[in-house]
Amino acid sequence: MSQILYVINPNSSSLVTADFDAAIEPLRRPDDIPIRCVTLPDGPPGIESQLDVDRAALAVHAFAQAHRSDAAGFVIACFSDPGLALMREQMRVPVFGISEAAALTAMTLGQRFGVIAMREGSVLRHLRAWGAMGIMDRLAGEAVIGRGVTALADREATLAAMLEAGRRLRSQHQADVIVMGCAGMSTFRGPLAEQLGVPVIDPVQAAVAMAIGRVRLGW
Repeated sequence: MSQILYVINPNSSSLVTADFDAAIEPLRRPDDIPIRCVTLPDGPPGIESQLDVDRAALAVHAFAQAHRSDAAGFVIACFSDPGLALMREQMRVPVFGISEAAALTAMTLGQRFGVIAMREGSVLRHLRAWGAMGIMDRLAGEAVIGRGVTALADREATLAAMLEAGRRLRSQHQADVIVMGCAGMSTFRGPLAEQLGVPVIDPVQAAVAMAIGRVRLGW
């Protein structure tokens, strides 16, 4: 049986999964590791509170346990990285969280990265993660668009809010790289990069790219 790289969306939005599935298409090769994006249908519409994160951690772990026999690795496609430490402790294959991968990628492209966050509550969770990683001095700041995951379906309004947030991060906080702070933002990376004039990181792309490298190298 072929070993599969699973990209797990712990919220119940199949639209979010479809968007980041399309975004990672350039990373697929017919003769390489299969990449399968999955939605956990019992999850909330969006991971928007610490309670959601804690519940998602257990759901992600349960999925991984059920698929450990055919998994080459796992990517947790939620910017709060639910269950990342638990998964790394329990799984014998590479495990990546998109938040961690996005920050590490951003630091290879510039000196200070800014994050476009969904809501104010998200920022507190992000700051805990950056502090734990020891990279606060590389964080330019975070800007909130004030929208939930389900509101991302209104693409025109979402793009306008993300552009405004990106411009603030670039001009007021001197961010030279922008990180999109949600797996559901994949479709906006191209327009943001074009209009902001700085690199824009899609966190799912960043994590999947890292995972493929690890699996190929056998690390």
